[in-house]
Amino acid sequence: MYLGLDLGTSALKALLLADDHRIVGTAGAALSVSRPRPLWSEQHPDQWAQALESVMATLRARHADALAQVRAIGLSGQMHGAVLLDADHAVLRPAILWNDGRSAAECEQLTRTVPRLAQIAGNLAMPGFTAPKLLWVRTHEPELFGRTARVLLPKDWLRLQLSGEAVSEMSDASGTLWLDVGRRDWSDELLAATGLTRDHMPRLVEGSAVSVMLEPELAARWGLGTAHGQGVAIAGGGGDNAASAVGMGIVQSGQGFVSLGTSGVIFIAGSRFEPKPAQAVHAFCHALPGRWHQMSVMLSAASAVSWAVGAFGFADEAALLAAAATLDAGARGRAPLFLPYLSGERSPHNDADAQGVLFGLTQAHGPADIAYAVVEGVSFGLRDGLDTLNKPAGALALVGGGARSAWWSQLLADILEVPLTLGEGGEAGGALGAARLAWLADGGTVEAVCTAPAVRQRFEPNVAAASAHRARHARFQALYPVLRVHFQ
Repeated sequence: MYLGLDLGTSALKALLLADDHRIVGTAGAALSVSRPRPLWSEQHPDQWAQALESVMATLRARHADALAQVRAIGLSGQMHGAVLLDADHAVLRPAILWNDGRSAAECEQLTRTVPRLAQIAGNLAMPGFTAPKLLWVRTHEPELFGRTARVLLPKDWLRLQLSGEAVSEMSDASGTLWLDVGRRDWSDELLAATGLTRDHMPRLVEGSAVSVMLEPELAARWGLGTAHGQGVAIAGGGGDNAASAVGMGIVQSGQGFVSLGTSGVIFIAGSRFEPKPAQAVHAFCHALPGRWHQMSVMLSAASAVSWAVGAFGFADEAALLAAAATLDAGARGRAPLFLPYLSGERSPHNDADAQGVLFGLTQAHGPADIAYAVVEGVSFGLRDGLDTLNKPAGALALVGGGARSAWWSQLLADILEVPLTLGEGGEAGGALGAARLAWLADGGTVEAVCTAPAVRQRFEPNVAAASAHRARHARFQALYPVLRVHFQ
């Protein structure tokens, strides 16, 4: 039995996985984000600790026998967050999250300081990454920066609570701008550019390797591993997207997925390091040894739909999607265009100042037109990202909250012009991947563990619809270059 813990932005999820691939049980605990100033996005790690206690209590109440069989734990989590600790491992300030946009000036500074940053780190300097956040703290909170003895990513802070040791792994560390992604090791040059050294960093392991052991006191309190009495290993784990890929069996070159979560992601696995920084592509290590991946990221995907629900008075996301689906082809062609940059944007624009726009409104437009424009705009943003990546070898798996809508799934297949598949258990996401990485750390093989789920539904692109979307997409793409100067 294996336990996966996935520390997301909105919830901590736990999953118990048997060695016959059955999901035995799940639990979740909600998290909230603080936005004390424009562009800021923070969470205090105390929330994560409380959420961990909550999910473990739920699992013990429901699945005590399964917890007793757990041999290893895997960790997955939101990437890029900066958790600053003093010499006693006390948290110095709320964690600065992946969707925080305050450090644009520091990104420029970092790029000037290390002109070959993108070649080492595989990525452009963007406010979402960890290194610019530390430069911001160094400039604006110098006393606190001086007390910083260790910087951890969110899931690795959980590992510290579970084991007392500071360890990270390659996929999550790739999102810091401190990792030499091709060499899979910390870069002394990049660390020095932010006033840090290797002493500030956790030890690195591969995602499928044993990183540390669970504290015996916690194992006893939660009833973990008591049936075999050999201690519970904690695997390296993975950043949320790499772990999700492992959960979907996306481990071979050319395989990929589309995620319609809070953010929107297109992920393509590869067998070598292939950076494309000029197009704001993320080139990261995969959670498995000797493998990498490319990724495009848009910051507002399903979250743009959630915003529109509140802003335009829909009952919920399902009601908005139902309204959007009422538009026929002609009405779609007359709908407004929506730029979905509500929190700035990463791929392909790398613009923290980018803003959302509804363009082309008239008195003839109603709620259904706006609903359609928002969903279409998110889909167009994903198409922009796909066009920056290596071509996928076949269909892309579709995951995330937005994937619950068959109508949106078909629209997205038409706009991307790529087949999309919904797999059984796709909602398990990073927690399943984390549990699989635990299984690998316990001796499982990639071939036996990282299987693809059965396909529940397949969406083939409609050729006629794709042609109409291309014309709308061209108009969508023309808006950002014209409006960019007005966002600053």
